Amino acid sequence: MADAEVRHSEEEEEEEEDAGSDGEKFFSYKGPVKGVTYPTSIIYCDVCDGWPLEYLEFHPNHEKGKIWIEENLSEKMQALYLSPDDDGTGEHKKKRQTRGGRGVIKTKKKQEKPQRITLARASRGKKKFVTVITGLATYDIDLKTASKYFAGVFACGSSVTGDDEIVIQGDCKDDLFDLLTEKWGQIDEDCIDDLGDQKRS
Repeated sequence: MADAEVRHSEEEEEEEEDAGSDGEKFFSYKGPVKGVTYPTSIIYCDVCDGWPLEYLEFHPNHEKGKIWIEENLSEKMQALYLSPDDDGTGEHKKKRQTRGGRGVIKTKKKQEKPQRITLARASRGKKKFVTVITGLATYDIDLKTASKYFAGVFACGSSVTGDDEIVIQGDCKDDLFDLLTEKWGQIDEDCIDDLGDQKRS
């Protein structure tokens, strides 16, 4: 019995030695590095939301971070965090593809559309009509509030049906010429076009 235990413990020691040699390849800790004071202080970039310098290349504001490194760190630190072909100005073209993440939110540029309002009457059956107004959004008029206003004035249903289209139930096209210029002063009566009877798609 004692011999079996001795053999068993020798086998376990050999297995531990084998595992130790494999583990040392990947997880070798040899103690603190000489010349380095612990705990180490981490430098955070003020421009890139307080990210550590090691992760700046993944930040959407990467170019401004490089400029910050150039202005605020010594040459040795710049050599660590700036690539050799980078001059620190951040004026190079991005080569990597950005995928996912929040990224930099780009503001949409307003497209300059001609400020024209069109009024049309469309058939809604044999004797029923709707009035279609388009072009109010070019004057920066909120379509929902305009639709509510029309529903109150004409005592009928009114709804926003498209990006820049309001449909009013009933034939009120003739009254709209005066009403639009009275309610919204920026609308000129010459900019209102009458398209007559139209078919709705």
